[in-house]
Parts: sequence; structure tokens; C-alpha cells
Amino acid sequence: MSPDDRMDVAPLPATPLSSAARHGLVVGLAGWSGSGKTTLAENLIAKLVEKGRDVATIKHAHHHFDADVPGKDSYRHRTAGAKQVLVSSEMRSVLFTEHGDTGDRPLDDLLASLAPTDIVIVEGFKREPIPKIEIYRSEVGKPPLWPQDEWIVAIATDAPLSQNGANAPSVILDLNNPAAIASFIIECAATGGQR
Repeated sequence: MSPDDRMDVAPLPATPLSSAARHGLVVGLAGWSGSGKTTLAENLIAKLVEKGRDVATIKHAHHHFDADVPGKDSYRHRTAGAKQVLVSSEMRSVLFTEHGDTGDRPLDDLLASLAPTDIVIVEGFKREPIPKIEIYRSEVGKPPLWPQDEWIVAIATDAPLSQNGANAPSVILDLNNPAAIASFIIECAATGGQR
């Protein structure tokens, strides 16, 4: 994006999540299942890293999942009863934490567990008080989220939308142009990110 192509981006609302301040910008991707959140996240990560930004992600899973592999030592440690298992090599580390009956960890706690970074992309957690980009596809057959969520600051869509609706976000982005969406995120970070 050249200086002539800069968007006029208003400062984002300040999130009450204290751990967001550890990072340059925390931005959510919100949308119904099948809207393309993960595909967009993957494309945004690549574009943002290409532009020199340090990116972290937090992904919410609505169901039981297990990223560990049965038979591996870490899996065996967990099934034996360890509440936390940290696996590390020269390439990467991963921390498995069993929540038991306590439910989901709060987003603020998850943000605190990340090393400080330029941009954190949060997929899911659509009810959390963080600035969000709604991913909207009319063919999903669900209503838009923005009328019920004051934290939606932009809509990325492949459908024609008007900016005239009551409380409608003033920024409408082309869902099929991840480079422009990445530029919007960079501009948001440049205007101060979280305050």
C-alpha cells in the first residue's frame, strides 16, 4: 500500500481486556460457520508477515479437540494425569493445558500467555469486547452480526452492502482482497491499536 492509498481509519475502541495492551493490535475475525474466517486468517497472516509484522493467533474451538497424538510421550503424560505438558524442541514449543471442568479460558488470560507481538488475530470469541472484522457471506444464510455487536469496526464481504444502516460499520472491505484487508489492519495498528 502506497502512502496515497492509505485508508482514513478512525482509532479503534479501547478494549477492556487489560492483556491486549501487551500487543500492538488485537483484532477479531467474527462470522458464522462457513463464512471463510479460517481461510481469511491464513491469507491475512501471510500478507502481514510479508509486510514485516510479527503475528500471533488465538483460535477458539467450540468442540472437544485434541492436537496431541495418541502414543506420543506428551499424550501419555496427559492421559496419566498431568494438568500441563510442555513439549519443546529446537524448532517449536507447545503447552497443553487440561481445563477439566473449568470451561474455556478467558480471552484476556490467553492474550496474557502470548509473548508481546505486533498483531494478534483472534478467530472466534465473537462475543468478546475486542475490535472485530465481520466476515459476511450472504450465501451462508445467516444475518449479519454487526447490528448486534458494537465491536465490529469493519465488514469483509463478497456481497454488495451499504454503509447507510444504523450503526453500520463505516468500513466495508472486499473479502476476496486479503491484501486490502491486511492494509486496513496495518492502518488500524498505526492509529494506535488498543488504547
